[in-house]
Amino acid sequence: MHAKAPRENIDESKLTVSKPKTKAVGIPAVANALKISLEQMGPLRSVQTLLAVNQLDGFDCMGCAWPEHEKRNAAEFCENGAKAVAEEATRRRVTPEFFAQHSIADLKTRDDFWLGQQGRLTHPMFLDEGATHYKPIGWDEAYDLMAEELRGLEHPDQAVFYTSGRTSNEAAFVYQLLVRGLGTNNLPDCSNMCHESSGSALVETIGIGKGSVSLTDLETASLIFVAGQNPGTNHPRMLSALEKAKKNGAVIVSVNPLPEAGLLHFENPQHVAGMIQGTQLTDDFLQIRAGGDQALFQGLGKYLLEAEAAGRNTPGLETVLDHSFIENHTVGLNDYLRFLEKVEWDDIVEASGLTLEQIQATGERMLASNATIVCWAMGLTQHKHSVPTLRDVVNVLLLQGNIGKPGAGVCPVRGHSNVQGDRTMGIFEKMPETFHDRLDHEFEFRSPREHGYDTVAAIRAMRDGKVRFFMGMGGNFVRAAPDSDVTELALANTRLSVQISTKLNHSHLSTGRRALILPTLGRTEKDTQRTGDQRVTVEDSMSAVHASRGRLKPASEHLHSEVAIVCNLAHRLFTDGHSRLPNTPQAAWLAMRDDYTLIRKHIEAVFDGFEDFEARIQHPGGFVLPHPPRDARKFDTASGKAHFTGNELEFIKIPPGRLVLQTLRSHDQYNTTIYGKDDRYRGIHGGRRVVLINAEDITELGFADGDMVHLISEFQGTDRRAENFRIVSYSTPKGCAAAYYPETNVLVPLDSVADTSGTPTSKSVIVRLEKA
Repeated sequence: MHAKAPRENIDESKLTVSKPKTKAVGIPAVANALKISLEQMGPLRSVQTLLAVNQLDGFDCMGCAWPEHEKRNAAEFCENGAKAVAEEATRRRVTPEFFAQHSIADLKTRDDFWLGQQGRLTHPMFLDEGATHYKPIGWDEAYDLMAEELRGLEHPDQAVFYTSGRTSNEAAFVYQLLVRGLGTNNLPDCSNMCHESSGSALVETIGIGKGSVSLTDLETASLIFVAGQNPGTNHPRMLSALEKAKKNGAVIVSVNPLPEAGLLHFENPQHVAGMIQGTQLTDDFLQIRAGGDQALFQGLGKYLLEAEAAGRNTPGLETVLDHSFIENHTVGLNDYLRFLEKVEWDDIVEASGLTLEQIQATGERMLASNATIVCWAMGLTQHKHSVPTLRDVVNVLLLQGNIGKPGAGVCPVRGHSNVQGDRTMGIFEKMPETFHDRLDHEFEFRSPREHGYDTVAAIRAMRDGKVRFFMGMGGNFVRAAPDSDVTELALANTRLSVQISTKLNHSHLSTGRRALILPTLGRTEKDTQRTGDQRVTVEDSMSAVHASRGRLKPASEHLHSEVAIVCNLAHRLFTDGHSRLPNTPQAAWLAMRDDYTLIRKHIEAVFDGFEDFEARIQHPGGFVLPHPPRDARKFDTASGKAHFTGNELEFIKIPPGRLVLQTLRSHDQYNTTIYGKDDRYRGIHGGRRVVLINAEDITELGFADGDMVHLISEFQGTDRRAENFRIVSYSTPKGCAAAYYPETNVLVPLDSVADTSGTPTSKSVIVRLEKA
C-alpha cells in the first residue's frame, strides 16, 4: 500500500550527521528506489512503470538527459530516475477539495518537500485578485482568460513565456511558434540558469553549443576529466559509462571542491560482480577551489606548451601539439599563447587551490593520452568568469586535436531530460536569422527579430513593471530562479501568471494579481487525442533524438497535454475570429493538437537534421542529429575553423572573514524537486538546512561544528539572508562552503551573473556567518 502524504514540513531539529560515504549506488540505492516507488505508486504500478523507463517502446525518464545505448537493460533507470518516475506516477492527488482546505497563506508556510509530496494536480484552478484560495475553473474559461489578457497587452514584450527542460520537442516547437506569433522572443528557459555558459563558449569556439562526444567515445577515451559535476547524484547512469571506460583502460580525473562518493567507488547494481566488487573510478581527485577551474586549465595549457618546447611527444605524434590539426582546423593560437605567457605559475596555484605538483601530474596525464574528453556541469558554468573558463577548456583540447576524433571532445552534461531538445526547437530568446527565415517560410508570417528576455532579464522586467503576463510551462520558476525574494515580488507585479504543471510547488503561491494552474499530462501517461494515442520526442545530452510514449492512465480526466494547452490557446488567439493580432502564423493549430505527426512535419521543414523525422523515430533508439565538429571537423564560425581564445585569468577574491558559497543538490532531490530528507552520500540525514565548511575555517571564524548560524550574502553593499543553518565540518577547500538550493537561492544576487551568458553566479556567492 502506498504511503500517505506528509502532514508536516521537514523537522530540522531531527537532523543528524554521519561520516560521508566513499562509495555509491549498490544495495542501498536499490532499496531506497524501491521504498519510494512503493510509497508513491504501490507494488503493481511500480513494476509496470519502472520496467518501461527508457525502454525502446516506453517513455523517456523525466530526470536527467543522459543517453542510452540501443541495447538496453531490463531496468534502465537509476535511483533518482526511479524517484522522479514515482513522483509523477504517484497515486496521491491534489484536488479542488485540497485547495478549499488550504489557503494561499497556509500553503506558503509549507516547505518544498511537503508541497511536492501531496500528489498530482487534477483540475485547472484559478486564483482571483484578492482571493485567499484557488477555486476550480473550466478549461474554456481558462483559455479565454489567457487570450483576453494577451490581446489586451500594449506590446507583445509585456508577456514572458518560461520553459522547463522536461517539455517535449513537439510541445516546445508549438510553444515557441505561439510566442513568436504573438510578436515577442521572450522565451527564457532553465538553460539560462545552468548551461548557458556552455552554449556561449562552445558556439564561439567550435560553432555549435552542444557536446561533441557519444557514449562510445566516452567508453573508449584514454583520459576523462569530470569537472564541476557530481554524477552519483545528478546523472547516476553516467557512472556505468565511466565504469566501462575504466575497464577499457581510461584514466579518470575528478575536479571538484567536494569529494563525491560516486566518483570514488561505484557499485553497479546491474550485475552481480559490480555489486560485490565495485569499481574505483577516480585515479586523481583534484580538490579545486570554487571557481578555480580556469586556472587549472590554463595551467594544463601552459604545461603542454612547455613540454612541446622541451621536445616531448604524445601517443601517435612526434610532438606534444597536434600541429596538423591546429594548422588546418583552427585560428587564434597566437592570441591564446600571448595570454598564457602573461600568467605566472604562482597565480595559477593561488587561483586553483591546487599544488604545482598536482597540476604538473595532471599535465603528464594529458601527455600520455591519445584521446581526451572533458565533462562538466554547473560547477563550471555558474561563475562570473564561466565563459572564459570553458573557452580555456576548449583551448586545451584544441592543442592536442581532441575535437572530432574518436574518444575525444567536449561533454557538457545536461540536467533536464529534454533541455537540449527545447533549445534545438527554438526555445531561446536570440535564435539566429536562418531559423527565423525558415520559420517564416513554413508558416507564412514575419517572426520578431529583436532579442527577448532571458531568465534574469525577465525577472528584472517583471520587477520594473514591464511585464503583465507570465506563463511557465513546467518547472518551478520561483524556486529555480536566483534572488528568491526579488523573484517573488517581480511575479506579483504581473496581472496574470499561469503555471502548466503536474505537481504543486511554490510557483503556484507566488503569483500575479490573478493566477491559473493548468494541470498537464506527465511522461508516464497515455496521451490520447482525437486521432489516437500520441507519442513525443526528446533529445538527450549527446544529440540523439528518440520517441517517448506513456502507458499509464492519466491522473485525472481533466488533464490536457502541453501540446493541447498551447494549441488551444493559439487557436483562440490567432484563428477563432476574435484575434486582434496581426502577422500571425498560418498554422492548423487544432489539427496539430489532434495529431502530433503534423508538428513533426513542420519541425522537419524548419530544422536541418530532421529529414524523414517520422520514419527515423520508428527505428529503435531514434537517430543522432548532425554535429559538424564531431562528424567532419567542420566549424560553423566566422572563419570556418575552431577558435583558440585568449582569456585573462580570473578567480574569486574572498574578503577576510568571509567564505565563497556554492549552492548544490542533496541526493534526495532533482533540481527544485525534493524527494526526501537525506543526503545519504554526504552523511546528512533528516534535514536540509546545513552549511558544509572546512574545519579550519570554522575555527578561524569563531564557530564550532554543529553551531546554528544565519548566512548573509554580500553584493554591492546589499545583504541577503538565509536563516538557521547548522554548520557541518566537511572536506571543502579552505575558504569555500556549500549549502543546498532552493533554500539558498535567496542569497544569489539577481545582478550577479556570468559575463556573456548571463547565468546566475550560484557557485560563487560571498557570504558571512552570524550566530543564530
